[in-house]
Amino acid sequence: MHTVTLIPGDGTGPEIAEATRRCIEATGVDIEWDVQAAGIDVMEAEGTPLPDRVLESVRKNGVAIKGPITTPVGSGFRSVNVYMRKTLDLYSCLRPCKSYAGVRSRYEDIDLVIVRENTEDLYAGIEFEAGKDDTQELIDFIAARGKGEIDRGSAISIKPISAEASRRIVRYAFEYARANSRRKVTAVHKANIMKMTDGLYLETAREVAREYPDVKFEDRIVDNMCMQLVQKPELYDILVLPNLYGDILSDLCAGLVGGLGVAPGANIGDEAALFEATHGSAPKYKGQNKVNPCALILSGVMMLKHIGEEAAAVRLETAVAQVIREGKDVTYDLKPYRDDPTAVGTSEMAGAIIKAMG
Repeated sequence: MHTVTLIPGDGTGPEIAEATRRCIEATGVDIEWDVQAAGIDVMEAEGTPLPDRVLESVRKNGVAIKGPITTPVGSGFRSVNVYMRKTLDLYSCLRPCKSYAGVRSRYEDIDLVIVRENTEDLYAGIEFEAGKDDTQELIDFIAARGKGEIDRGSAISIKPISAEASRRIVRYAFEYARANSRRKVTAVHKANIMKMTDGLYLETAREVAREYPDVKFEDRIVDNMCMQLVQKPELYDILVLPNLYGDILSDLCAGLVGGLGVAPGANIGDEAALFEATHGSAPKYKGQNKVNPCALILSGVMMLKHIGEEAAAVRLETAVAQVIREGKDVTYDLKPYRDDPTAVGTSEMAGAIIKAMG
């Protein structure tokens, strides 16, 4: 018996979360769901989109799967997702990008894994607003130490990169490579320009790489990496990146395999793991039984592997791939034309996946 926190989310989240729950249960794995409401729909009652009880449930159970949550504009957390990752110290964002036959794409046979550091970099949210007294003090401090003249009308963001966080994310990438028989880890950076921050990240990555002589290691400058992924993605395997670059390149790699509709994700720490689709909550489609559930279902595949249910994970992923490949019982975005009248709904596609598992 596994106890798993299930956070349905808001917008289209509850629909795809229910589809995912049905598919996971159909594998036969014994799971007790600890359902925790979060998001826009609970703000009025509880004053926050992320009540403490949700975090407490994830800490207690150690594993959770979450539908998309909309971050309120103008109030509350900068991002619910970022807040959860930082509060629970889910330092590794794992995003596989894999081709599935039947998904429209300019590429074939893509099999990349993004390992993104989740806790620092510009996503630390340390910002100074233009025109404020503390911003002017910071500008004066920087000038007084000969670090450069900053226009006094500027806003400023601080980019912390630590050796500790860099070391553990790169080590996670190498451990993942070993555990999954992957051939190479590529560290992505901008150390040619940001010599202190990205320079520390790269230096630390090289140190860690020496502990894993059985896994090939290389590094790439981030802008060149973007070009390389478009031109020859087959040369790459696992990419390990600081937070901002990881966010950007994970969407680029999702584009290589047909988009966010087939892009699963996980946020993993030493004490807990949170599985979620990479895409957002798409509130305009709420309640329409229309959106593609595959990203969250494939996140469920990752969750099953994480809790040691490898055989069930393989069965579920195989069924998802079969339904997509056949192209009959799929949502509108997986049809050759988005207005195809034969497209099915979220629930019906989940039903076809369950049927494909036998």
